[in-house]
Amino acid sequence: MFSILSGAWRYRYFILSSIKTELRTKFVRSRLGGLWMILNPLSQVLIFAFALSAVLSAKLPGIDNQYAYAIYLMAGTLGWSLFSEIVNRCLTLFIDNGNILKKLVFPKIALPLIVTGSALINNVLLFVAILAIFGVLGHPPGSALIWLPALMVVTIALALGLGLTMGMLNVFVRDIAQVVPVAMQFLFWFTPIVYMASIIPEQYRNWLALNPLLPIITGYQNVLLYNRAPDWIGLGVISLIALALLVFTLFLFRKASPEMVDLL
Repeated sequence: MFSILSGAWRYRYFILSSIKTELRTKFVRSRLGGLWMILNPLSQVLIFAFALSAVLSAKLPGIDNQYAYAIYLMAGTLGWSLFSEIVNRCLTLFIDNGNILKKLVFPKIALPLIVTGSALINNVLLFVAILAIFGVLGHPPGSALIWLPALMVVTIALALGLGLTMGMLNVFVRDIAQVVPVAMQFLFWFTPIVYMASIIPEQYRNWLALNPLLPIITGYQNVLLYNRAPDWIGLGVISLIALALLVFTLFLFRKASPEMVDLL
């Protein structure tokens, strides 16, 4: 495991330049260029802020704001977007880069790090857009924002653990690529992002506690919506699970890399 991490550090400039090249390539033929990195997430949060709130006019306890539902929805979406982008991209990461893995010699751990860096930049841009919308809606976040980086680290660790495991399995069993998107849909609707957990009947609420994303998404909502710290007990348990999964994934990655290259 140490050799994997040291290899990533030696190739850190390659990873950073690859992230920059990937982001530049997305907009190379666009007249607006990098502005789309702001406009895309901004359009998403504008839809949430105006269309949904105007239609639903939902209210939340403890939030005296006409657009309370949109604020709640955007807070959960920020965490989900980071998690889902990393998982979905890691799912086909090794298959999409099969030719590179065969022809070039470099630490293969660089590939998920490039994906993570790109996803993190996209998520930060979405966060900036959300902050702007919150300001327009009269709900500026407070000092609890200092806990947001910790939430992002846990989200990335859990997403990488799950995404890389599924990505490696997908090399050997291609049906995984069909199963994971369906599972992600179930996970999205099983997570209180577009609804409040309080509306779930009490006899089913224990099932919600089995969702590993629950402490993470709730943490985002606490920070951005209620200006309070996350539930550190629940988040601590998920952090340990994410760390254990990430260590297992790195071990599996090291063992399976030669076989994956042969199959690609």
